[in-house]
Amino acid sequence: MASIFTKIVNGEIPCYKIAETDEFLAFLDVNPNSSGHTLCIPKKEVDKIFDLDETTYIGLMQFSRKVAIAIEKAIPCKRVGVSVIGLEVPHVHVHLIPLTSMEDARFIKKVSHTKEDFEAVAEKIKAAL
Repeated sequence: MASIFTKIVNGEIPCYKIAETDEFLAFLDVNPNSSGHTLCIPKKEVDKIFDLDETTYIGLMQFSRKVAIAIEKAIPCKRVGVSVIGLEVPHVHVHLIPLTSMEDARFIKKVSHTKEDFEAVAEKIKAAL
């Protein structure tokens, strides 16, 4: 059965898209640690990051770097943190989290956004790409 991220890639589930290439997709996390929390995924469904072939792994990191630079330009933060934990969805995903404190890196405190908030944040990051 396809992961929720594969369903997003296939357009079966909507997302707040930040960036897309033939191989990768970046979209806002709908349960964000902080405003601008973005997920970068390979379009090919693979469960664990170190199971990716080397080319895809390096490509995902390069793609994530570009998105992180845009996030840092668009969202007030001290830096953009990176996390790859992925226990909740069996599809490789890189979390890019705007950090103002270490609390933002913990997956406990979440930020609440309306649809309009998500759209505004997505547009702001896209404009910085």
